[in-house]
Amino acid sequence: MNYRIAGQTHRGTVRETNQDVVGWRVNEAGNQALLVVADGMGGYQGGEIASRLAVEAVVELLEPELAGDSAGLTESAVRESLERAFVLANKRILGRRAEDARLDKMGTTLVLAWVIGDRAHIAHMGDSRCYCLRGGQATCLTRDDTVVQNMLEDGSITLADVPNVPFRNVLTRAVGAIDLAEPSYRVEPLEEGDVLLLCSDGLTNSVPEAQWLEISTEQDGMERTVQALIDAGLANGAGDNLSVVLLTLEY
Repeated sequence: MNYRIAGQTHRGTVRETNQDVVGWRVNEAGNQALLVVADGMGGYQGGEIASRLAVEAVVELLEPELAGDSAGLTESAVRESLERAFVLANKRILGRRAEDARLDKMGTTLVLAWVIGDRAHIAHMGDSRCYCLRGGQATCLTRDDTVVQNMLEDGSITLADVPNVPFRNVLTRAVGAIDLAEPSYRVEPLEEGDVLLLCSDGLTNSVPEAQWLEISTEQDGMERTVQALIDAGLANGAGDNLSVVLLTLEY
């Protein structure tokens, strides 16, 4: 088994700064990988601080566990570790907010995948997403924590209405913006050739999923695929920061 990973973040065509942070790690044995994307929010420099603190906290807590023996990692143990990573990230951001009044509105989305063998353990808060690209289809493995998603689910609006909802990007949950960070969690079995894609909403809002699939089949190599996705977002006038991390499973 082998993981191929690549990732990139870009400020987009409008924003002056990039408040997205990405990260990934593979353990020495090559049988575990960690992928992370955070999309910060808040005035002043809050967004970029929040996303950086979140990713640093996740890597700090989980990297030592990646170095351990995966045979002893039960699903419940993995989920508990992921939840502790979110709690630590939340604590770090809240602590930084308390130190500087200019940062009192900062927070961040956070989506991560801890891949152990051929199973992806996914945890998230906010509207950064994780997808599985398989057999010409893109399946979203996360649910947006947004007001508009709640409205879609209760029937208040339809998908056709979403572009016209003025508050469609308002989050209902974000790391550092609530007292208790409880991430959503799921496990996804992976097959050979699957592509796991983590991204911020800068990608989902600027590049249609059908174009992702076209790009992923046309490009040779993970780095070129990531670059092509970023380029597509920029060509489409991405008004937000763009971030993508990809993992392919090979035997």
